[in-house]
Formats: sequence, C-alpha cells, structure tokens
Amino acid sequence: MLSSNQYIHEHPQIHPSAFVAESANLIGAITIEKNASVWYQVVIRADDEPVTIEEGSNIQDGTIIHIDPGFPTFIGKGVTVGHRAIVHGAHLADHVMISMGAIVLSGARIGKHSIIGAGALVTEGMDIPPRSLVLGVPGRIIKSVTDDQIQRIHQTAASYIERRKHYIAFRQETA
Repeated sequence: MLSSNQYIHEHPQIHPSAFVAESANLIGAITIEKNASVWYQVVIRADDEPVTIEEGSNIQDGTIIHIDPGFPTFIGKGVTVGHRAIVHGAHLADHVMISMGAIVLSGARIGKHSIIGAGALVTEGMDIPPRSLVLGVPGRIIKSVTDDQIQRIHQTAASYIERRKHYIAFRQETA
C-alpha cells in the first residue's frame, strides 16, 4: 500500500501532565495521555496512521515508534518501552514491558502483562497472549510471566511517572 501522509500536518496532542524531552521528534497524529513520558532522542512518526500513548506509559531514550498504512501504533496504560526499542504499527496492551533494543513489527499484538526481552524480535502479525515472556530472534514465547515480574512492570512504570515530575519541575526552574 502506498503512503498517503494523510496525518503529516496534524499536531501532536500532549496532555499537560506528560513530559516530552526537548530532543524528541514528534510528527503527525500523536496522542500522549496523562502522566506519560517521552524521553531524549525518541522519534515518533505518525504520518499515515495515528500513534496513541496512553496514561502513565514511558517511551525511553532513543526509541523509534512508527506506523504502516493500515497499522496504527497503540501503546496501552502503564507500558514501558525501553531504550532504543522499535515499535512499528503494533498494539501493546496495558502494563507491557518492551525491553531495551527489542523490535515489535507491524500487526503484532502484545497481551497484557507480557515482557518482550532485550533484543527480541516480534515479527509481523504475531499475537502474544497475556503474561508471556518473549525472547530471541525471531521471538518465541519462553514461559509465562510471574507475579514478581508483573510487579516489576508496574514498579517501572510508576518510577517513570515519578521521574517525569522531577524533569518537569527542573524544566520550569531553568526556563
């Protein structure tokens, strides 16, 4: 399918409580909800389809989020997307952890409370059930996520909500 760039002229909609680092590049139909954070050197490009980042999610340094025609990117509540990850036209349910350097491709769906391990590759159209730990290239479900790991997913998201407050305060102090 050819690109239409139908959303390229739209302005990102950013909740006032969200933190977006100065060096992040946001292009097109992007919605960033309450208490979310987008860190340094992140690129989010929503030129053909929308990108939604729900409440309390954090997109860490160097991440790339993009879309494919017909495949918007949706990131649920309390999601952590680790440093230098790529999320491309995928759907991430609430309370998912995408670890550093992982890649999630178009049409993939990641179930609630799942963890995609560092450097893993979730291929196009994969459907990862809730509470799955995915490792490897290509990614394979290794086992179910434990209650302790779910607690860590929630703690990581909460720590970034708190960190966001400090960075917003620092920005206001130095303005």
